[in-house]
Amino acid sequence: MPPLQTTVTVNATIRSPAPSSITVVTNEALQQIPGIEMDDRLRQVPGFSLFRRSSSVVANPTTQGVSLRATGSSGASRTLVLWDGLPLNDPFGGWVYWDRLDPGYISDVEIDRGATTSVFGDRALGGTISILSPPPANQNLYADFLTGNKVTEDLAAAYSNMWGLWGLSVHSRDLTTNGYYIVPASIRGTVDTRANLQFATGDVFVDYLGVPDRLSIHFDILAEYRNNGTQVTHNSTGLGTVGANYTHTWTNDQVTLAGFHTQEQFHSTFSSVAPNRDSEIETSRQTVPIQDTGGALYWQHHAQHWETLAGADADDTRGISYDYSYITHQATRSGGTLLSHGEFAQGNLVVGRAQFFAGIRQEYTGQHGETFVSPNGGVAVGLRDFRLRASAYRSYRAPTLNELYRNFRVGNVLTVANPYLVPEELVGVEAGMDWTRENTRVSLTLFHDDLNNLIDNATLATTPNQILRKRENFPSALSQGIEASVSQHWGHWMAQAGYMFADARLASGARIPLVPKQQGTAQLTYSRKNTMVSAGVRAFGLEFDDDLNQYLLPGYATVEFAVQQRITNRLSALGSIDNLLNRTYLVALTPNPNIGAPLLWRVGIRWSGAVR
Repeated sequence: MPPLQTTVTVNATIRSPAPSSITVVTNEALQQIPGIEMDDRLRQVPGFSLFRRSSSVVANPTTQGVSLRATGSSGASRTLVLWDGLPLNDPFGGWVYWDRLDPGYISDVEIDRGATTSVFGDRALGGTISILSPPPANQNLYADFLTGNKVTEDLAAAYSNMWGLWGLSVHSRDLTTNGYYIVPASIRGTVDTRANLQFATGDVFVDYLGVPDRLSIHFDILAEYRNNGTQVTHNSTGLGTVGANYTHTWTNDQVTLAGFHTQEQFHSTFSSVAPNRDSEIETSRQTVPIQDTGGALYWQHHAQHWETLAGADADDTRGISYDYSYITHQATRSGGTLLSHGEFAQGNLVVGRAQFFAGIRQEYTGQHGETFVSPNGGVAVGLRDFRLRASAYRSYRAPTLNELYRNFRVGNVLTVANPYLVPEELVGVEAGMDWTRENTRVSLTLFHDDLNNLIDNATLATTPNQILRKRENFPSALSQGIEASVSQHWGHWMAQAGYMFADARLASGARIPLVPKQQGTAQLTYSRKNTMVSAGVRAFGLEFDDDLNQYLLPGYATVEFAVQQRITNRLSALGSIDNLLNRTYLVALTPNPNIGAPLLWRVGIRWSGAVR
């Protein structure tokens, strides 16, 4: 389960420095990248991947786990995702509901690869993604409406105001789309329908921005409904989260107390499709009520040449999967409780041009109450325009209640749960350099990660009508490679490119499923006064959809385009196109092929600024 340090460690007031490769995507940069959802836009960062290549616009939420740096894509994330310090990873399954985030109403996204800090625990096996909302402003109004092909309508609005030291922000978003067929036309049958999405969100922030006291209260809700691509299969989710964060600051010290509570209800249906895809049988339905509660306490101390951060946290997750089989006409109940609590300390010391980092975390987590110790250490040295860095770390991830107890079916692939799973472990080292000038930035990182007890879907049997898999701990795996990024400004132009090479293999020699060996992105943006035009390309190498490397998903590349024209100081027209060349590419083999998004376009208007 996500340990409670995940609720607050990357709050606006708590940041733990680390000798790692960090990418910051600003609000301005997000608007230059096309995409309906946040995950669509973050794919511009090499190494960012969901369980499958498909967008969260049509993907089943249980496949929306996120991973960084080729640690292996999984429905359960191997990366921690925070929204203003609150964990977005689903407490039952570890995946992320990306539609809780409005890409147009985000201040910054910070992507920290590698477990280079002991502040984070369970979910941060391969890194952390921190997403920050814009701060409240006086009588500020944000609203946009976009429409596009596939009968897509996207409406969002937000209002914030300040009364002295108190601030209020209210935001809501509603999206509907008919979606698209996820099965190629060549094999499409009468059971196939468009995979689509409808959702509504609402969030409220109340802030007291005093000195020395600060208080932040967060509340958000989500209601979504999805058709999963056939007449029978669909799922829906309703959830709500309330959280609070109080901080008191002295001259050199700061204490933070935080807590949150989430309630969720997830429903899903599954079917078996005939080989000719002209008939299907509903096989089962699931209902999963979930509760997650946690709290944390932190202390920070700042001195002239050193800093330290220490704290403790706890998290209690309760989830039960109620399943009814239409084949056996039997109802089953599975699930339980996962309790996590831990203590950690992290510090850094400046000696001349060098900065040394060290930390340690002890955590009690997992189904059987395992205790894990996660040390880390590193150094960063500044030499004029260069920053040299190196670090070593150990991290872990406990299996989720979903992996332990919930069976699921995708197409004719049945995957069964495993209550005997043990936590994953990662031992990694990395070294890199950053070169920064006024208009240029170059970053290069070499990494080597040893993975033990990696949780993945092991193939047990294959027949013409069904593939049977089971969640298993693979004894060991290795992911090693290189990451590189470069950006260059000149005049009104900006060029950016990123690349990752990763050789990620199981102990058997087979490639880790759903990890391409090579991926890269490039983007060129023109911005002057009231006009912004951006075009980019994303390329992904081949990958395999299974542990035996029998189902190959070829590589592909897509072209993206975005434009924004300011009409007045507050009103803008905008448009975007995803997959400009309408490239058809595979995202899954179940064993029938599933395809990714076709050409998708959207146009609309946006108001952003003070009411007066």
